[in-house]
Amino acid sequence: MPAPPAANAMLRAEMTTTPPESTAPATPYEWVGGEHAVRALVDRFYDLMDLEPGFHDLRRLHPSTLDGSRDKLFWFLCGWLGGPDLYVERFGHPRLRARHLPYSIGVRERDQWMACMEQAMHECELDPLLVSRLKLRSPTRPTG
Repeated sequence: MPAPPAANAMLRAEMTTTPPESTAPATPYEWVGGEHAVRALVDRFYDLMDLEPGFHDLRRLHPSTLDGSRDKLFWFLCGWLGGPDLYVERFGHPRLRARHLPYSIGVRERDQWMACMEQAMHECELDPLLVSRLKLRSPTRPTG
């Protein structure tokens, strides 16, 4: 289930004070590097899903072509990170849980999603401090 707007606001407020530089980005979206960097992250995420056998269970949940999935995750992450709400503009509230109900997503698929995203963030050279903060706030993070 996506975080409520208040939680997203808290995430954005917390993340803006994290970088030690005096020119700290205003949002995690800016900290990542903006639109181009978010697109590169999403593309690497889906490339890894196709390339790495360890992500097979996750990959089989997706259509044969990943173009639509790439766009939707890019649009979602832009807004989730504090950038433009591209997903909301197109589809309304994400309702992540409801949108994923038709799929058989268990612990294995969740863990593969997280591992794939962590590898993509590492390969895209995101700031390790930002990565650790994002992992704590991930929409796929276990709640137990």
